[in-house]
Amino acid sequence: MTVHDIARTERIEMYLKAIYTVAHNAPPVTVSKVAEYMGVAPPSAYEMLKRLEAQGLVQASAGAGYGLSERGLATARKVVRRLRLAERLLTDVLRVDLPDVYAEACKLEHVISPTVEARLAEVLGHPATCPHGLPIPGEAACEDDGDLLTLDRVPVWGRATVVSIPEEDRAIVAHLAALGILPGAVVQVREIGLLDGPVTVEVRHQIRALGRALAQRVRVRPQVGDTGPAGA
Repeated sequence: MTVHDIARTERIEMYLKAIYTVAHNAPPVTVSKVAEYMGVAPPSAYEMLKRLEAQGLVQASAGAGYGLSERGLATARKVVRRLRLAERLLTDVLRVDLPDVYAEACKLEHVISPTVEARLAEVLGHPATCPHGLPIPGEAACEDDGDLLTLDRVPVWGRATVVSIPEEDRAIVAHLAALGILPGAVVQVREIGLLDGPVTVEVRHQIRALGRALAQRVRVRPQVGDTGPAGA
């Protein structure tokens, strides 16, 4: 395989990963959302999506955006699995700071061989989630999230455990880490602003405010029957 072929394969994998991620985090998958995720202009994203559609990796549906074909989904899941295993390696073994983990893992996701992937999963103990709490494809029960809500959907005085946060934006990860809003933390919603106002929560005995758009990207599992102070 030539350098050109390798670069082409990596570009295809990156776009499939983008579609997979947007479909899970902010459906429907549109050209503008894929372009924003990839950091390219919408015309460039549209051209690539049409190429992937011609290759049978992507399917377009009128009014429902883009989706992955069975073959495209299989490739995307492999890429995301390698990415999130690499994130675990960086945090659990190499102790890289969480805001820096995604960018570093992206450099590894295309070069991890199936043999190394299997060994990596074994050494790490087959983790079900990445350090951001997102599921690692291929691990048992990793995508059982039917009872999850986004933080903005928790009622006032309701308590919830943070399950996952966004992984790809360093500034967002650093901000949430500074607030203590990380997987495993318990939060209690104190106030939800009118219209698109902020969501105010108590976490680790501190009152914190999140913008509505950011609160919509934090997934939580509601707790039932406990309205005491929120801890960690």
